[in-house]
Amino acid sequence: MSAFARLAGAAIALALIAQPATAARKREPAAPPPNEGGLIDNVDGLTLDEDGRVRRFTGLLIGKDGNVKRLLAAGDKRPEWLDFKLDGRGRVLMPGLIDAHGHVMDLGFRALRLDLFATTSLADAQNALGRYAREHETPTWIQGGGWNQERWKLGRFPTAADLDAVVPDRPVVLERVDGHALLANSAAMREAGITAATKDPPGGRIERDAKGNPTGTFVDAAMELVWRAVPAPLPRERDEALARAQDILLGSGITATADMGTTAEDWNVYRRAGDAGRLRVRLLSYAKGIEPLLAVAGTGKTPWLYGDRLRMVGVKLYADGALGSRGAWLKHPYSDAATRGLQFLDDTKIRNLMSRAAMDGFQVAVHAIGDAANAQALGAIEEVAETYKGDRRWRIEHAQIVDPADLPRFGRTGIIASMQPVHETSDWQMAGTRLGEGRLGGAYAWATMIKAGARLAFGSDYPVESPNPFPGLAAAISREDAEGQPPGGWRPQEKVTIEQALAGFTTGAAYAGFAEDRLGSLTPGKRADFILVDRNPLTAAPRELRATQVYETWVGGQRVWIRK
Repeated sequence: MSAFARLAGAAIALALIAQPATAARKREPAAPPPNEGGLIDNVDGLTLDEDGRVRRFTGLLIGKDGNVKRLLAAGDKRPEWLDFKLDGRGRVLMPGLIDAHGHVMDLGFRALRLDLFATTSLADAQNALGRYAREHETPTWIQGGGWNQERWKLGRFPTAADLDAVVPDRPVVLERVDGHALLANSAAMREAGITAATKDPPGGRIERDAKGNPTGTFVDAAMELVWRAVPAPLPRERDEALARAQDILLGSGITATADMGTTAEDWNVYRRAGDAGRLRVRLLSYAKGIEPLLAVAGTGKTPWLYGDRLRMVGVKLYADGALGSRGAWLKHPYSDAATRGLQFLDDTKIRNLMSRAAMDGFQVAVHAIGDAANAQALGAIEEVAETYKGDRRWRIEHAQIVDPADLPRFGRTGIIASMQPVHETSDWQMAGTRLGEGRLGGAYAWATMIKAGARLAFGSDYPVESPNPFPGLAAAISREDAEGQPPGGWRPQEKVTIEQALAGFTTGAAYAGFAEDRLGSLTPGKRADFILVDRNPLTAAPRELRATQVYETWVGGQRVWIRK
């Protein structure tokens, strides 16, 4: 090649290199920036911060990981590149609510079986049972629940004869609304081999007539005498029950719940749902006793599974029964019966069980309703906590009837009082009858618990009550029932503010389950679990708050339920 040709080639190369940058951009347009995730915009947003203060926003930016990325105020610039954008149309957006105490599988089975929750008389329940038996020829056993002799104004427990009058030829077993008593007809008792010679088990009571014959009602541990004869649900029936429970919870605005009393069979149902991508509600499991706890979790809390949708964190123990069935353990006899209720565990046994769980780092939750049961649980926690120090977050479930002298003890050990506001509005008349007015100083004492330094976590105890959290919020701030009774609230000094009530169903419930690092508030880095509702809970009157409707429910930045 000549020298001229070499020079010409070099000149052409230099000319190409020297082309303006604008020309290069025209030929190859720059790629757009990566999308920032999703945006829920034009909302009346609210959440609570770490100190319980309300934070407002108009836009929620969701990261690709399903977490909250940013809260946007009205004047903040919105991202241009998004995976999706939803116009909230000015609706209220708030954190998904957390039920700190529920029974997931029981809720699902109640929805699939005979539900007597709405019945107002024995005759009403008998009519419902008759219809159900005619419409469901199989399975042979009829199961259901929700009866409440107090609401029926029956003045006694129902009997097998009441059921035999409607269904004499098929076994019938029906749980009381609180799950602490079981009603069986004569056919069911025959199948279970129960006779006048059957003895009351420890922690249980068989209701009997004047001749000592079982009447058909079995309280607390005595329920197992009947349950052992009832055919166990098939796996597909369990899966269907979980699906129904999730629909009910999500439609109520519940995005996470503590499952208080998970069995090994329940855990398998949850794992099947998680493996198949069907687990939509976040479940914090508390095993029903030490054996299922160790069978599932072994030597410590399980890891979070399925994108923070399932974890076993601890164990639930029972100190007593329930007030409605007179199984709650009291320091003094009931005002309307010659009994103090049922003590489930002696002092040594409850301490041993708590120690066994605590030695492997499991959280302990103790069911205690009566003042004697609460005193026992407090004493056990105080003693065991001397050995097992650190952030244990001991829980007492219900804490309904507490001796006023024992209330300060909740704060001294940092105990979580896991309480259900709707129990107060359901029970206030019955509580007066069961105990007498002079023994109600520490009854359903939410405000006093806070003053004592306890951490409140609120729930519903579904299916004992409806899982809808908005009546619970209304009860917490008013202490009035759905009919506005009693006017001004029962023991109104125990009302809490709407911010405290909302914390009980969000940040407090998350803290109670060792989940505050990822759930409970719409804080950057936490899971984008939220609901769109038709009114602002911070400004709604109690009656309006009860009627709140959920439009949409989102879990992990994905819409999992929408009102049709």
